[in-house]
Amino acid sequence: MNDFIYHNPDKIYFGKSALNYLGAELKKYGKKVLLVYGGGSIKRNGLYDEVVKAVKESGLKLYELSGVEPNPRHTTANKGAKICKDNKVDVVLAVGGGSTIDCAKGVAAAALTKKGDIWEIVKSGASVEKALPLIAVLTNAATGSEMDEWAVISNMDTNEKIGIGGEGLIPKAAFENPEYSFTLPESQTACGAFEIFNHVLDNYYLAGEATFDLILEFQEAVMRAVVKWAPVAMKEPDNYEARANLMWASSMALNHVLDAGTVHGCACHAMEHELSAYYDITHGHGLAIVTPRWLTYILDEKTAPQIYRLGVKVFGLKEGLEAFAGAKAAIEALEKFCFETLGLKKNLSDLNIDETHFKAMAEHACGGEVIDGPKTLTPKDVEEIYKMCL
Repeated sequence: MNDFIYHNPDKIYFGKSALNYLGAELKKYGKKVLLVYGGGSIKRNGLYDEVVKAVKESGLKLYELSGVEPNPRHTTANKGAKICKDNKVDVVLAVGGGSTIDCAKGVAAAALTKKGDIWEIVKSGASVEKALPLIAVLTNAATGSEMDEWAVISNMDTNEKIGIGGEGLIPKAAFENPEYSFTLPESQTACGAFEIFNHVLDNYYLAGEATFDLILEFQEAVMRAVVKWAPVAMKEPDNYEARANLMWASSMALNHVLDAGTVHGCACHAMEHELSAYYDITHGHGLAIVTPRWLTYILDEKTAPQIYRLGVKVFGLKEGLEAFAGAKAAIEALEKFCFETLGLKKNLSDLNIDETHFKAMAEHACGGEVIDGPKTLTPKDVEEIYKMCL
C-alpha cells in the first residue's frame, strides 16, 4: 500500500435527534449565519422551518441563499460570497444534498478572498486551507460532501466542471437524519446510490499492488450496502433502515477512511464531469452510464481478477470461474444493477447526447495529458469510451 495521512475533524450527529444540537454547533462560530439551500424541497417537507427555528432560538441572525442548482454554478457561489462579505457572516449552513453542500463550500472559500470569486480559486488549482466555518444538514445520500474536503463547481459559460479541495472545506459538523431523505424522488435516490457506489469503485477499489486488505474489505462492505439497500429505499421511501444505511455509506465512501494507501486516478469522475459540464445531467446517472463501459474497456489479464472479485464480493457471483469470464459476469451484474434495479437509462443517446463534443470533452477530461489508474487512458481512449456509451 501507499503511505497516507488520515485526518478528518468533521463531527457527525446521526439519527432522529440530530438537529437538536444544530444551534449549539452554530453558536461556536459566531452570530451571523448564511443558510444555503436548493429549490425549495426543504420548505415542502418542513425541514426549512425546523432549521430556521433552531437558528433563531439560538439568538443568531439569519441570511439566505436559495436556488442552488443540481450542478452548482460559480455564479451562485459568488452570490453567496457577496452576502457573506456585505454582512460579515460568520458561518455558512448548508441544508440539502451534495450540490448544496458543494455550493456552500464555494461560498465559504470565496467569502474570504478579496474579489469573492470562486472561479479564480477553481482555476488556480490551489488547496483551500482557509474558509468560513461550514456546517451541513444532509438530505440526500450521494456525494459524501458532508464529510470530506472536496467540492465541484460548474461554469456553464465555458462548459467546465472542476473540483476544488483543501482542509478548509471540511465541515465543522454535519447532521444526518435519514428521515430527511424520505421525500426524495425515486430517480434521485437511484442516482445518489450509484454515486456512492462509484466513489468507492472509481477512487480506490482497483488499486492493484497498492491494495490494503483491511481497507479493501471496508470498500466492498460499502458497495454491498448500496446494492442491498438502494432498491429497498426506492420501493419503500420511508424505510428508516434503508435510508440510514445509504446515508452512512455516503459519508464513509468519501471521507478518507476507505482511501488509506489505495488512491488512483478517478477515470469515471473525470469523464462524467465533462458530461455534466456540457449537458447538465445528473452526476450519478452519468456515472452509471460510463462505469460499465470503462470496466469493459480496461478489462485485460491484469484487471480481470480484480473485476471478478468485485462480482464475487459485492454481487454474489460464484467463485471458481476463469478470470475473464468472471470479470465479464461482474460487469453484467453491475449493468443489471444500474439499468434494471435502479432503473436508470442505459445510453447517452437516451439523454439526447451525441458525439459532437466528445473530442473536446476527452481532451479536457485528461487535462491535456492522461488519466492514471488501473489502465492509463489517453484522450483517444476516453473518446472511445464515450462512443461505447452511445
